[in-house]
Amino acid sequence: MRLRNIPGAREEIGISPYVVPDPFAWKGRWKDYFENDNPIRIEIGMGKGQFLMKMAQIHPEINFIGIEMYSSVLLRALQRRQKLEKELSEKGQAGLANLTFLRMDARDLADVFAYGETDRIYLNFSDPWPKARHTDRRLTSQRFLKRYEKVLPPDGQIEFKTDNRELFRFSLEEVEAAGWRLLARTWELHTDPVLNKGNIMTEYEEKFSSLGNPICKLIACPR
Repeated sequence: MRLRNIPGAREEIGISPYVVPDPFAWKGRWKDYFENDNPIRIEIGMGKGQFLMKMAQIHPEINFIGIEMYSSVLLRALQRRQKLEKELSEKGQAGLANLTFLRMDARDLADVFAYGETDRIYLNFSDPWPKARHTDRRLTSQRFLKRYEKVLPPDGQIEFKTDNRELFRFSLEEVEAAGWRLLARTWELHTDPVLNKGNIMTEYEEKFSSLGNPICKLIACPR
């Protein structure tokens, strides 16, 4: 969900040490950016960043990149991270050097990442774009799956979560139509003993599940 426009958001983002100013310049060189050979995983439409910040803390051996196209939303993520980094510092703990943010449109994914440069893409509670004429804008559409094929290795994965059952049904159909391999799926994540193990909840996931909405999840790979 898009937040209201916040005056000065772009300016604050432009000077933040947590945002890469020119992500296009790092295509094929993201391991140089992180200065290690650890796997790189990205979240498209990261919102306020709760999911990735928790993942980065739990998995210091993995590099994470959060993508958000709306400045006002990204600013909220930056404010959350600034608070978290301060808390970690006060506890004498290291900051999240394995996490960075990009302000960009996911349609430019292949211009920012080289083939096989990321091994996993997280899609959490993406905009359902309910109107039929907007189906290609859905992040699980065949059009976007083709974009993911340009940056994922053959055994790379997408993980998609939503409470929108129509969008989930659409996503399952698109995965099959695109020739992708469905590795796992569930219509009720929080009662699934396998897929729910180690599940990190997003802000929306907490909100929707508290309302009694079942959370759906699928995992798929290009081949």
